[in-house]
Amino acid sequence: MTAPPLEIHDMTVAYHRKPVLWDIDLTVPEGKLVGIVGPNGAGKSTLLKAVLGLIPVASGRVTFYGEPYARQRRRVGYVPQRESVDWDFPVTVSDVVMMGTYGQLGWLRRPGAKQRATARRCLEQVGMPELADRQIRQLSGGQQQRVFLARALAQDARIYFMDEPFSGVDAATEAAILGLLQTLRERGRTVLVVHHDLLTVRHYFDHVILLNMRLIAAGPTEATFTDENLQKTYGGRLTVLDEAAEAVRRGEFER
Repeated sequence: MTAPPLEIHDMTVAYHRKPVLWDIDLTVPEGKLVGIVGPNGAGKSTLLKAVLGLIPVASGRVTFYGEPYARQRRRVGYVPQRESVDWDFPVTVSDVVMMGTYGQLGWLRRPGAKQRATARRCLEQVGMPELADRQIRQLSGGQQQRVFLARALAQDARIYFMDEPFSGVDAATEAAILGLLQTLRERGRTVLVVHHDLLTVRHYFDHVILLNMRLIAAGPTEATFTDENLQKTYGGRLTVLDEAAEAVRRGEFER
């Protein structure tokens, strides 16, 4: 039996001895678009960083396809929050996208014609081939997000982690990102997305993880994204989300 793309066992994460995530047990199935949903401060971004080894964990075990991350690094892609990047760094759009191919090159090898062709192809997939030579600091927020997605595509991973890719982008970019995620799913890839818009969860994702420091629920969106589980996830703060909760009840998820 093939091991799932991601398994988390009893993972706890703490900052300065203050727990941020408690006893997370989670198995993510292959070939799904997975939304990670919860209130601010719930540990959604922390979850991504912890499983990728970007921050230490207090306890627990994480495996990708049955093995530690270090052995499966080339099969894992990551798109961080746009705000966490130094966009003044003097590189071009094409340079950033080609970084996605570095794992295939190994040490001391420079990108060549094959890697440049991959970068061009990935930029075409996100609708930005004409911006290949532009400095990244000259891009709009939506364009910056598309560059990160193109870099992830260049990596040709099997499982992707994306931290709020829809945040602060225009409608055209949001539609382009959603189309790209759906294409990845059609190719059998697994994609986990930190997401904050409750109105679009059912429309965007076929699997959902509800998180608030602890794992509240995880499973197919139809069965998991319910009023009861939302109340457990958001608690009293759900009162400010009445419109979204009502939309959930009515099944109205289109904008």
